[in-house]
Amino acid sequence: MFSFLNDLSLNPFLVTGLIAGLLASVTCGVIGPYVVTRRIVFLAGAIAHMAVGGVGAAIWLQASYPDALPWLQPIHGALISAVLAAILIGVVNQRSADRTDTLIGALWAVGMSLGIMLMKFTPGYQAELMSYLFGSITFVSWADVWLMGALATVVVAIVLVAHKRLLGLCVDEEQLCLQGVSVLGTSLLLLVLTALTVVSLVHVVGLILVLALLTLPAATAGHHLRRLGPIMIVSVGLCAVLTTIPRMAVYGTRISPESAIVIAAAGVYLASLAVRRLRRGPA
Repeated sequence: MFSFLNDLSLNPFLVTGLIAGLLASVTCGVIGPYVVTRRIVFLAGAIAHMAVGGVGAAIWLQASYPDALPWLQPIHGALISAVLAAILIGVVNQRSADRTDTLIGALWAVGMSLGIMLMKFTPGYQAELMSYLFGSITFVSWADVWLMGALATVVVAIVLVAHKRLLGLCVDEEQLCLQGVSVLGTSLLLLVLTALTVVSLVHVVGLILVLALLTLPAATAGHHLRRLGPIMIVSVGLCAVLTTIPRMAVYGTRISPESAIVIAAAGVYLASLAVRRLRRGPA
């Protein structure tokens, strides 16, 4: 950890990685409690895996048509595919709930397969796809930081405006409907916010491991708190610790910082679960 602090002024990627982790903590800590309360963790997983297909498509298009699409980046493909998947999942889930499991399974497999297939047609880019799959917090550019900052701003602004609607969706969907609020529209809004959060976590833990950081801190906070507002605050703080301390701890070792973050999140969750059971006493 001390070597990390000593090298902080010498390696600009250490600074951008820390900022990226903190920005991801904001979006993750704010949206995670909704995802856990609404019980749409697997929907978020399907969105993340569809984003893999978007990454592969963007890399293939940029390599095939460099003159026509010089601006296209893999993160753009991830963002577009994640938002489209969120809308598709939201509509099908609301209109035909009995087919949701099938849709999730299909999107989960198709998204991953599409991304890998397109990468096979783009020689030399396999390493780039791996960085999006499993994260690359050690090589975050300032452009990535600015994009994550923009996503965090959008997510927080929307949540501040629509918190009551989103809370109603998570707590009492029927009451929300009786109040004349569109359940489908609110559900789509939550899923789109989840998609934006998934994309913001790409560089921190990658698309494959995103579910851990999106749900475990929120679930940990939920062990000891009941109101969604305090859960969000604790979840943001916990995410900030998890994206910072484990990375510092494994700096200079062979351990991947992305894996360390996820393992630390799981460890904190299990420890919190044990503490809650001890507080409740024997059944």
